[in-house]
Amino acid sequence: MSYSSNDQQTRILYANELGKRVTSGERELVILESLALDVDRGESVAIVGSSGAGKSTLLGLLAGLDAPSSGELEMFGQSLSTLDEDGRAALRAGRVGFVFQNFQLLPTLTAIENVMLPLELSPRQDVAGKSRQCLERVGLGARLDHLPKQLSGGEQQRVAVARAFVTEPDLVFADEPTGNLDEATGKRIIDLLFDLNRESGTTLILVTHDMSLARRCDRCLKLEGGALHEVVQRQGVEA
Repeated sequence: MSYSSNDQQTRILYANELGKRVTSGERELVILESLALDVDRGESVAIVGSSGAGKSTLLGLLAGLDAPSSGELEMFGQSLSTLDEDGRAALRAGRVGFVFQNFQLLPTLTAIENVMLPLELSPRQDVAGKSRQCLERVGLGARLDHLPKQLSGGEQQRVAVARAFVTEPDLVFADEPTGNLDEATGKRIIDLLFDLNRESGTTLILVTHDMSLARRCDRCLKLEGGALHEVVQRQGVEA
């Protein structure tokens, strides 16, 4: 797959012939094979698929948290294959945010301290002030000093969303962000996620099994047989 210099300026993520294989006993399992993906700045892209299809594995590869077995992968125009783990972390710092299904808040830190963590890796001023503003934006201005165990599931996920957006990142990965929440709370979290995404112009890559959620994205891709396939949606119905 070839692309022009203009494509490189607008592209934020690029994968070609991406593959992931793991060894189980004497067998080699193919999780992803010859996968291609092209995401432009400001896009929202949903990745759907059945349980066990490899959605979370793919997200880890795209984020540079894991290394592919084969293929080409670029983030912000930088080939990830040329970087070691520290180099990939440096590339993500301040530019990539994460929202996980299980929140992944540090239990010994308060809400504001959890949100401050990504900022402490960058030379920003007024880290506490910026973190406070983000928590107020997600409706947790009165919960700054609460530990995760003192917060409900929905409140913990709101802290995680604030943490993902506090650095004003170029790219946010969300892995089943409503999976541990009831329907009403999950809807509030998704509304918040898309509001922040729209306000900041951040690129959003969302892994979900929920088609109603996927339909809110600019594009929907289905992971099946180790490859991605475009899902055509007409009047809110998958075609």
